[in-house]
Amino acid sequence: MSTRIGYRAGGDRLAVRGHALILGVILFLASELMFFAAWFAAYFDLRGRTAHWPPPGVQLDTVESSVGTALLGFSSLLTFFAIRDVHADRAVRARILLLGTLVCAVLFLAETVHGWSKNDFTFATHAYGSMFYGMTGFHAAHVTAGIFMLAFLAAGVRKPGFRAEHAAGAEAISYYWHFVFVVWLGIWATIYFVR
Repeated sequence: MSTRIGYRAGGDRLAVRGHALILGVILFLASELMFFAAWFAAYFDLRGRTAHWPPPGVQLDTVESSVGTALLGFSSLLTFFAIRDVHADRAVRARILLLGTLVCAVLFLAETVHGWSKNDFTFATHAYGSMFYGMTGFHAAHVTAGIFMLAFLAAGVRKPGFRAEHAAGAEAISYYWHFVFVVWLGIWATIYFVR
């Protein structure tokens, strides 16, 4: 991680390093990105080798998935402002924003499950079904993990471990949540619009 240069009160230069937890989360997210990259590679490989992709009869609800995407994007924005409030030691406002994030995240997950229930195909129906449920299911698992982390953060936002001067844990959770949103943008665009 890069070193930033700050200045002491007397004008001397002071090196400021990033927190080790943040570096660990960034490395973890890089490894998770490789998992998702493998899903994308398999999807586009199958798409390139298959005459009809998606197979005839596959109807996906782009409106419902777009609403879910907007919810996830809004939750990411709420998380950004919540972490700013954590850094500014505004715990009550941060908790309210995190609770809003949780509501959006749960609604996104409910929309995902509802979308699955409307499909006329399963994981085992064809290769497209395997890719669809594999990619969206793997992402839903990440959303579920994020919901638990965000709930933990919302419950403990007033604890010393998440206070302004020790906000690396809160920041790490926010990085994970932003990652979940950005990856979803790729999945959503690929599955619902790139045909």
